[in-house]
Amino acid sequence: MTAPTPAQFRIDFPEFADSAKYPDLLCNLWLQAAASMVNLARWGALAALGQELCAAHFIALAARDRAIGPKSKGIPGQVSGPVASKTVGSVSASYAPQIGTIQDAGQWNSTAYGVRFIGLARLMGAGGMQFPS
Repeated sequence: MTAPTPAQFRIDFPEFADSAKYPDLLCNLWLQAAASMVNLARWGALAALGQELCAAHFIALAARDRAIGPKSKGIPGQVSGPVASKTVGSVSASYAPQIGTIQDAGQWNSTAYGVRFIGLARLMGAGGMQFPS
């Protein structure tokens, strides 16, 4: 099996349909990298999905880095966690960053695609399961 194409990736993940924002070269780069990270023998019929989720994770991170333009004071590639608390005027918001993350998943927790990918990856090759009757 070869890596999914950018065209197929955009069909499966229409949120990446904007080829100006997510160029084919970027999509192809991460789809090819993801092909090396997904073991076909373990993923079987879900291999293409695994590759696309993995690529989506890295493409989303790349888009986040590109959003930090030259006029911004941010640094591309800078690591930051989810917002835990923020106040603007009389409005405040806080988030429980541990909700929606997977323990010991490291950088995969930085996007929803990474969380889905690592969740599935941990199931691949787990072997048969037995349920009590």
